[in-house]
Amino acid sequence: MAASVSGEHRMLIDGELVEAASGATYANVNPATEEEIGQVADAGVGDMERAVAAARRAFDETDWANDRELRKRCLRQLQEGLAKEREALRPQIVAEVGAPVTLTYAIQQDACIDDMEWDIECIDRIDWEHDLPEHEFFGMRSARRVLREPVGVVGAITPWNFPFMLNLSKIVPALAAGNTVILKPAPDTPWSATYIGRVAAEYTDIPAGVLNVVTAGDAAVVGEVLSGDERVDMISFTGSTATGKRIMARGAESLKRVFLELGGKSANIILDDADLEAQCRSGAMVCMHGGQGCAITTRMLLPRSRYDEGVELLKAAFEGWKYGDPNDPENLQGPLINARQRERVLGYIEKGKTEGARLVVGGGRPAHLDKGYYVEPTLFVDVDPDSTIAQEEIFGPVLAVIPYDTDDDAVRIANNSRYGLSGAVNGGDLDRAYAIAKRLRTGTVSVNNGQWFGPDSPFGGYKESGLGREHGMPGFEEYLETKTVGLPPS
Repeated sequence: MAASVSGEHRMLIDGELVEAASGATYANVNPATEEEIGQVADAGVGDMERAVAAARRAFDETDWANDRELRKRCLRQLQEGLAKEREALRPQIVAEVGAPVTLTYAIQQDACIDDMEWDIECIDRIDWEHDLPEHEFFGMRSARRVLREPVGVVGAITPWNFPFMLNLSKIVPALAAGNTVILKPAPDTPWSATYIGRVAAEYTDIPAGVLNVVTAGDAAVVGEVLSGDERVDMISFTGSTATGKRIMARGAESLKRVFLELGGKSANIILDDADLEAQCRSGAMVCMHGGQGCAITTRMLLPRSRYDEGVELLKAAFEGWKYGDPNDPENLQGPLINARQRERVLGYIEKGKTEGARLVVGGGRPAHLDKGYYVEPTLFVDVDPDSTIAQEEIFGPVLAVIPYDTDDDAVRIANNSRYGLSGAVNGGDLDRAYAIAKRLRTGTVSVNNGQWFGPDSPFGGYKESGLGREHGMPGFEEYLETKTVGLPPS
């Protein structure tokens, strides 16, 4: 295992790095070792209320919302500070998230810092003011001007699976658009947020109260305060659909704007003319990062005409999949985030057995790993499309394989879900695969291994996978209001 690490234990509130008012802290636990790696401030209701007050005051009384040059300078300072200290953060992410170290050179860390530039450049891309043609209404002729303005105070609530990426995915466009922010990270991964707070405090000219970071062991208590406070204009949330529904209901009390990126149960349709060996040999990639990704294609649909062949290839892929110590660069699967999540995944595996799916590989805790919240790479075949493991988000290293007969059958099965976050179609005929992709009721689709993810690519879901989009111009515009002004004619 890697050497011991230490992270920032203080919160950022109103421009200062502070302890919880009560002095309380809680343990940050390494999911690969089940050992404490450090402490972090454990906020209470009063701490969150102080952060909200600071953000409200900073929006209402500073020039942050109006000074675009200040925002560009401060966000570039933040990017430079994060880049300068990235090697100090890397072992922290591996330790608190259980993320394979290889992923920190991409989506878990480095790419996130580099991708900040896109949102910073959006400050100059946005058409902040534009005129409409003069128009006559009730006998009066008027000029009209459309303004884009920040929403106000944004509460950003993030999960534990890709915490550093998702923290930046919310706070950077929100700040670039002129908002002030309160970031509340998941209790399991606080350092990925407090690190950003420390860098902001030490490297940037961001005015006090513009960015706040509040950590809490009991996330529900302070989260309720944040999502219900009338001084907060918007909640940007990534996490479970159940929690998203609660946040939406809480936000409705003050009719605040709500962005939700929620769960998924994405399907990978393998067509009968696909390179079956290539597709199935890579099938175990659903186990990457323990399967803890909302857009992972955790259902694979195989044509019945090639089903047995595909199952054998998948069996070999899962049996040969390397997993374990996340500090080993050969492992792309580490532990699950905590014991509760491990037991949840094991419960789904038992449910799959009792509902008649055939377990081919895995299904339990690995015998060779006596510590850590690990679950074996698990392959189920002959899965009923309506069964629990085909319908509910497991968030673990589990693949459900479902046979189908025709293209229409495949589309029907893929769309047979309350979720609609992502999906994939793979086949020999690109036009055929693309036509099927257009029929999937999902926010993103990969066709023949094409990758849709990027800072300029809108990401979000249909149905119970969420509301709105993150990244891309639509993601930036989530944090903007539109104002129309009538003026005397020229």
